[in-house]
Amino acid sequence: MIFRFVHSMIVWLPGWAMLSGLIAVISGGSLLLTYLVRRRFPRIAQGERNDALTFGYGAVALVYAFFIGFVVTGLWDQNTAEDVQARIEGAAGVELARNSSAFQPADVDRIRQSLLDYVYAAEAEWPLADKGQSLPAADNALAALIQTHREAGSRVERPDLIPMDNTFDNLDQLGRSRTDRILEGEVNDGPSWALWAVIFLTSGLVVGCTIVYGVSSRVMHYSVVVIVGAMVAANLFLVLALAHRCLADKCHGDPAATPAALQIIADALE
Repeated sequence: MIFRFVHSMIVWLPGWAMLSGLIAVISGGSLLLTYLVRRRFPRIAQGERNDALTFGYGAVALVYAFFIGFVVTGLWDQNTAEDVQARIEGAAGVELARNSSAFQPADVDRIRQSLLDYVYAAEAEWPLADKGQSLPAADNALAALIQTHREAGSRVERPDLIPMDNTFDNLDQLGRSRTDRILEGEVNDGPSWALWAVIFLTSGLVVGCTIVYGVSSRVMHYSVVVIVGAMVAANLFLVLALAHRCLADKCHGDPAATPAALQIIADALE
């Protein structure tokens, strides 16, 4: 889908470069088209056509604003749900790291190492999870972490001092949140072809009405075209940023960038 093509562009382009490029292309192209239209039709500001465009432009702008707001709200809610799952995963890992000190010294080292192995595996899996793919190393690390806690719990002399139920609840939350991240990456593939078509159609109508609408003052007309073009470019950038959350985060293909949900677990182990 087009989302996969946009993904390859976003990975290599910083957010500011993407936004600047969209503004330059859309505003610059609109300005060029406005110049050609005014040159081809020198009496563009005259006649009843402008009266019809006044009504049509208002309707198009209203539909465009409503539709873009609908798309942005949907994508925003989707990203919020993904962030919540990541926070749950991070919080569960931090609780496991903090509670590890209650076990016997030999088991503490094994638990902390198992948890650190999971962090490294989940970090390597993170870009794949965004595409709905899992990493066998992460499955093995999670299974080893659960097994390590089970063995450590069986050697506890005072079970009443260690809330094992809470420990296994945190392990369950850790595994469930990871699964949810992978499923979200598989089903949330960005806007569909039909949705992208409507986005581009409504954006083109808004810019097109601004270009065709006649204004006596050339400077005023060109200024309005540039402003509307920049607004449309900013809206498209917002949709792209929300459709691909790495554009708004720090994962622009940098393997050294650790997701915050995993970083806080690693910090708790120090």
